[in-house]
Order: sequence, then structure tokens, then C-alpha cells
Amino acid sequence: MNVLLGLILVGVSFGAMAQDKISNFLGMEFVQIKAGEFLMGSPEVELGRREDERQHPVLISKNFWLQTTEVTRKQWVTLMQGDPSSHRNCGQQCPVNRVKFEWIQAFIEKLNQQDTQYSYHLPTEAQWEYAARAGTKTPFSTGKCLKASHANFKALDPYGECEVGARAKGPKPVASYQANHWGLFDMHGNVWEMVSDYYGEYPTTKVTDPEGPKVGERRVLRGSSWFSGQTMARSASRLNAKNDIAGFRLVAKAK
Repeated sequence: MNVLLGLILVGVSFGAMAQDKISNFLGMEFVQIKAGEFLMGSPEVELGRREDERQHPVLISKNFWLQTTEVTRKQWVTLMQGDPSSHRNCGQQCPVNRVKFEWIQAFIEKLNQQDTQYSYHLPTEAQWEYAARAGTKTPFSTGKCLKASHANFKALDPYGECEVGARAKGPKPVASYQANHWGLFDMHGNVWEMVSDYYGEYPTTKVTDPEGPKVGERRVLRGSSWFSGQTMARSASRLNAKNDIAGFRLVAKAK
């Protein structure tokens, strides 16, 4: 079978929208995230909250297909020349990281060229947080605390009365920990993930399918990493930082 035919569906056709997981020729898996409404940002009483996390209602009006893991080094080098990742000894199933937005766009362009049925793009910040929360309203999808057994992060930093663990030594292969309730891995920790939005202030009223500011200097990074503590790993945490330290995951869409 020609691997460039597009996404390989399991059991039923994509068009029927009855399948909740799909995969493509690079081994990327996508899970269907159902439309819905949630409170984006964090309540004022949340430990570790920052001023840029103003809580506001958001409607995600359409279902979308989000990659279950971060893009791996193996997937990256299949389409791109060179591997910018740190910790090369981690292996090919570790997430690619230290990639710039322009490099990610080049990867997406090549992927789109090789798949005639489906297109790919970065998730918006709202899509990312909605999926990371997986229906929860707590600081983490795991509840009020994130344990070292839940994710790859710097567990030695105290966070309230949560259990203190060890310092992570580097990124780990994707899906090394249990997925959240919606089947997504490593939404807390491992490597920072770039989203499509420029960094900016949140709105004060309810919004539908927000895409962030139209222009800006830097993109938003989400999800934290192996070298950050629980505060940065919260579902609402945002990072306005240089874009050469991030990994990413993609959204798949029928062309």
C-alpha cells in the first residue's frame, strides 16, 4: 500500500466521523477531540497562577483531530534534514525539540505535500488547553497535584502539599506515562510545545475558537518540560519565550 495515500484509518472511514483515532504514514496518531466549552486560564486562587492566565469562557465549536504525542525525532528526520534536538542519547522516539516556528512550518509543508487527503497545522492555544484539561478544572488533568509517576518534570520543586520527587534528567520517549482522559500523552512535562498563537492578553468575555493576536513577536509555548516544576506544568501555564526551545504536536484536518 502506498504510504502517501494519506491517513490510515482503523475500521471505518474518516468521512463517517465514527472513528475516534487515526494514524498516518509517519506513525503519527491522532485522537478526535469533541467540540465543547471550557474555562480557559486559571482561577485567582490557583497556586502558582500568573497574571496572564485571566480565566474566561471559550467555546471550541468543532471537533478536531489532535496528535496523541509530541512529534518524535524519528518523524522529524523522515522529512527534514538534521535534528536540532537536545539529549540525542534519548532515542528516536523522544520528542524533537529546540525547533523554531519557521522550521515547524517547513515540516508541516512537506507533510501536507505528501498527503493528498489531509492537511496539518499547529493547534491554537485554546485547542491545546482544552485538550490538556480533558474535562478537568483542576491545576492538572491528574487533579490538584502532578506526581513524578504522572509525567516527566522536575518533581523536586514543592507545590503546595503535593508529593515531592526527583529531578528529571532529560526528555523521555513519548507516551512513557499514562495518557490523560482523552487519550493524549505528555500534555504535562517532557518538552515545551509550540502552538499557533502569538503571545498576548486573554479577552475578558466569552470567545469562540480564538486564534490569539494577529501579529506579535513571539509564539506561546505550552505544557512545560522535563526541567520545569509543577507550577509551570499546570494546564493553564503559558510561556512567552524564545521559540527555539520547543517541541510540538499537530492537528489533522480533511482537505
